[in-house]
Amino acid sequence: MASLYQQIEFELKRFKAKKNSITSLFIGGGTPSTVEPQLYAKVFTLLEPYFKEGIEITTEANPNSASAIWLKGMFALGCTRVSFGVQSFNNTKLKFLGREHNSIQAINAIRSAKKIGFEHISLDLMYATKVDNKEMIEQDIQTAFSLPVDHISAYALTIEENTLFEAHPDAAKEKLELSNFFINSIKDRGFHQYEISNFGTYQCQHNIGYWKLNDYIGAGSGAVGMLKNKRFYPTTDIDNYIKNPLDIRIENLSDEDLKTEKVLLGLRSKVGLNLDILTESELKQVSFLENDKKVIRKENYIFNSDYLLSDEIALFILS
Repeated sequence: MASLYQQIEFELKRFKAKKNSITSLFIGGGTPSTVEPQLYAKVFTLLEPYFKEGIEITTEANPNSASAIWLKGMFALGCTRVSFGVQSFNNTKLKFLGREHNSIQAINAIRSAKKIGFEHISLDLMYATKVDNKEMIEQDIQTAFSLPVDHISAYALTIEENTLFEAHPDAAKEKLELSNFFINSIKDRGFHQYEISNFGTYQCQHNIGYWKLNDYIGAGSGAVGMLKNKRFYPTTDIDNYIKNPLDIRIENLSDEDLKTEKVLLGLRSKVGLNLDILTESELKQVSFLENDKKVIRKENYIFNSDYLLSDEIALFILS
């Protein structure tokens, strides 16, 4: 924590942070629930003068390590939102995914967070895995919607080039069908899809900041930060980070880099794409997509109507 404190102190100066300049805080990396809340206290004290009123503070948590005592401690620090790495409520699927918790632990952790007073609760679900079928997916979704959650982050199996799935189109087709079934089942229950992997009646403000390419501090080993046209990468070696948390690689982003990211991120989320950044030839590509009903225009922005095609649409515009 001393190294983390040192880096955050440095970053606040680099970013010229001012009062009310931090609108969201995300404690992530998958396993914050293995760290005692009191160890975070000094970092919160450092950051608190910069918090905007009504700030969204999210902590991730694993169901097997997020005890009621831990959740109470994080809530007392000021966390308003908790995101549980549930992945599934099916114990067979959890074992396949290598998860250490079981279904009952996940359900109890979510109910405990609600009882403690967390304003917003999210859970991660994995779908279209090797062991999935429609019945298993439907059961996962039914269980999720029986719990006091207002957000679901959903992640599918990725089909990479030169893999067995790519070599067998029928398997890939089956995964796509399961993906569409999963997404439609969530949307049919009233959760709005506001990004390719995120659904809810509440939309995570921290995530939206990423998709808008807002400036953000990335603190910790393996984190990523961004300020205007620069990205910052603290060392990924945890031992080196502890010794020197200011060992940070800097990447300079060109105007073309930033434009490409705005296109890719805007079309995979509700942020959309501002047409002002496109060239004349790219605008012709947009017109073709609009006529083909692949994108929707609202004033000077276009929005993607099928997030599963976001990369293809972005590449078509930029080609």
